Amino acid sequence: MSWILIVEDEARIAAFLEKGLRKNGYNTAIATDGEQALELSYRQNFDLLLLDLGLPIKDGWTVLQELRHQGKLMPVIVVTARDDIDPQSYPIQDYIIKPFRFQNLLEKIRKYLKNHTSRNFENE
Repeated sequence: MSWILIVEDEARIAAFLEKGLRKNGYNTAIATDGEQALELSYRQNFDLLLLDLGLPIKDGWTVLQELRHQGKLMPVIVVTARDDIDPQSYPIQDYIIKPFRFQNLLEKIRKYLKNHTSRNFENE
């Protein structure tokens, strides 16, 4: 079973994502700020990252830069209210603009996890 790290500071959105993903058979963890996202990703292996850009402490781009610098290569889907994201300019696989239909996000997640090997969650 795939593990997805949800990095979202808006509790309502994080809960919505977690509920939908778990209903569809995914394991999830939530980080509410950039620092927490980095700590979780260093301790545990995730198969995919859902990353908001407007995070407290460290923004999403800083989180992404630090993860890539540390060799973390899991697929990243940016979840943002910004409409000027160019996935070719950043080390991300895709993005989705808020507000969005959960089914559209789920299709993107399935696409990027399709050939991605599930890993064991180290601290189950």
